[in-house]
Amino acid sequence: MQPPATAPDFLAAHGWAGATIEPLAGDASFRRYFRVHDRGRRAVLMDAPPDREDSRPFLFVADALLARGFSAPRLLAGDLQQGLLLIEDFGDALMGPVLARGEADEEEVYARAVDILVALAAGPPPLELRPYDRGELAREVMIFAEWYARAAGIEVDADGYLSAWDAVWGDVLRETALGPVLTLRDYHADNLMLLYRPGVRGLGLLDFQDALAGHPAYDLVSLLQDARRDVSVRLERAMLAHYARGAGVEDAGAFEAAYQILGAQRNVKILGVFVRLRDRDGRAGYVERLPRVWGYVARNFAHPALAPVKAWFDAQVPPEKRADWCR
Repeated sequence: MQPPATAPDFLAAHGWAGATIEPLAGDASFRRYFRVHDRGRRAVLMDAPPDREDSRPFLFVADALLARGFSAPRLLAGDLQQGLLLIEDFGDALMGPVLARGEADEEEVYARAVDILVALAAGPPPLELRPYDRGELAREVMIFAEWYARAAGIEVDADGYLSAWDAVWGDVLRETALGPVLTLRDYHADNLMLLYRPGVRGLGLLDFQDALAGHPAYDLVSLLQDARRDVSVRLERAMLAHYARGAGVEDAGAFEAAYQILGAQRNVKILGVFVRLRDRDGRAGYVERLPRVWGYVARNFAHPALAPVKAWFDAQVPPEKRADWCR
């Protein structure tokens, strides 16, 4: 992974002349990240090609999070025309790998991540954020039909498919309209950095440029039904209870239903996204996670609120087209 040719001049123009640039990470988008070293200073260079990525939402949401006391990377320098941002470096203590190495207590770290969601839900989202409405939900679940189902040779009746989803979204959409929260949308262990700062600043937040004004259960299910790592049912239930206590959830049954509905929507979307990453973008390392995601879908479908969607899947997606069929 090579930095863009313009990176040295960009860095020099902002006081980092002669800095070394090392590959750091890429993600499922077209963004790439590099670590910059210069005489004891360290920062992260984000390369987001402007013809592929718009960095303005990232900067807007980062400012909103910082204003509310959360740890988002601070902007050190930027050139939107080149798609280059120099941002604060949160270090290497990424939550997922730290837990995988047994270097932190899993339940304690997850409780801290849930506390951040409780704090996010305590205030309204920025007015400029689009709502996570029916149109967005429908667009996302259609990714399954367009990519996963097509790859699996499944013919999808789009009207019937969306009708099944419309039958379960009603209460979730009403609750979202009444009290939306800042929904980061990709809130999971590989987008959280352990910073060991006090309170809600203790975890660094990453990859939030797609934030919307949505239901508070969405980021919770993103965290607790993580496509990238196994989260036990025991831990999931404990963290759901922790959130309910912290946020003062009054109707636990309604919140549980919303959690499972949004979990099904998110996980079905991810099934399509992972196949799209393989078939359209040539990206390796994603379809291997499909069995885990199908496992979460089964958890979701066990809730009676998902009965119409479960019935559609039972009729249209046979068992041999699930789990690891495309690995």
